Amino acid sequence: MDNVGIVVESLDTAIDFFAELGLRLEGRATIEGEWAGRVTGLGSQRVEIAMLVTPDGHGRLELSRFLTPPVVADHRNAPVNALGYLRVMFAVDDLDETLLRLRRRGAQVVGDVVQYEEAYRLCYIRGPEGLLIGLAEELRPKRGPAQDRNSSSETQAEDDG
Repeated sequence: MDNVGIVVESLDTAIDFFAELGLRLEGRATIEGEWAGRVTGLGSQRVEIAMLVTPDGHGRLELSRFLTPPVVADHRNAPVNALGYLRVMFAVDDLDETLLRLRRRGAQVVGDVVQYEEAYRLCYIRGPEGLLIGLAEELRPKRGPAQDRNSSSETQAEDDG
């Protein structure tokens, strides 16, 4: 997959929000012309876009703000069981700390923060403009420096044996 696209009203607000999640702005541009309308089927269009990259460099998020033609539908307040594309899920290192930062930017938890077995802590939030966003913290045993050294010496012993 190359990227996920989200249509927004304010590029600046959305860029700031996703930057708080660790995404980096790769570039901004205005897309227009006959070729663009042929791709989307909208005919004549003018769209401001911003491309953001995930911290690991493997995923991208394209934010679009349509200048023409005007937006025709609004799915931002659809419940999680609505048909169609609905949310993007982000892996985070510390769910509580991430929620604290995102709440300062207006995010609201949709239901509850829950734990799935011993594997994940999860929640949905409403972000900028009511966008539905999932957050997932993978639960791993905390390792200390001594454990890391033991693990690497065990690996070395296996390689030697």
